[in-house]
This record gives sequence, structure tokens and C-alpha cells, in this order.
Amino acid sequence: MHADTNIDRLQSDGPFVEVAVEVFRLLADATRIRIVLALQEGELSVSALAELVDRSPAAVSQHLAKLRWGKIVRVRQDGNRMFYRLTDERAQRLVTEAILQAEHAVEDTPRHHS
Repeated sequence: MHADTNIDRLQSDGPFVEVAVEVFRLLADATRIRIVLALQEGELSVSALAELVDRSPAAVSQHLAKLRWGKIVRVRQDGNRMFYRLTDERAQRLVTEAILQAEHAVEDTPRHHS
């Protein structure tokens, strides 16, 4: 066994594999991906997010509740308005890498190679 705990956690039989599957399930939704992408620029209200992802505020709130459960976003309340932001850069990196992989799957020469 390697002394580096980061490598130990990445082993295929480690306890984090099942949780990683849940993270992928959580992000396996186009609206939630769009929400994460929108939040890359910073904190946004539910109504601003709803407009950006072209969904109703109620639908966005449901997606945000799931993202909060997965600790991907955090909420801040200001009066009666709720503002969301990414918890940290990990979700952003994960979604960015997925988008880049999708470009490879769709295009012979992905845009990010130009």
C-alpha cells in the first residue's frame, strides 16, 4: 500500500467509488449541468438562474436542492431572496472536463483544440 493517502482514496475498491457514482448521477441532468456552468461566474439568485437555464424558478429550486444535498452548491439568504454559489472548484472542474470530453465525442477536431 502506498503511503500517499490521496492515492489510497483513488483505489477502485475504496469506499469513495460508490459516492462518486452518486455524484455522477446527480450531475447526469442537463439542467443541473447548466446551473453549474452558470454559477462558474459567481453567485446568482434563483430567478437569475431560471432565466439563464430557461426553466421555471420552481424547477430550478428543485434542482438546486439536489445540488445542495450533494454539497455542490451553497445558499445564502438575503431577505426573502436566495443566492447560490458553487461550494468549491471541484464541481466546476468536473463539469468542464465532461463538456470537453463531450466535444471529443461529437467533433473530429474539438473547439478546445483550435
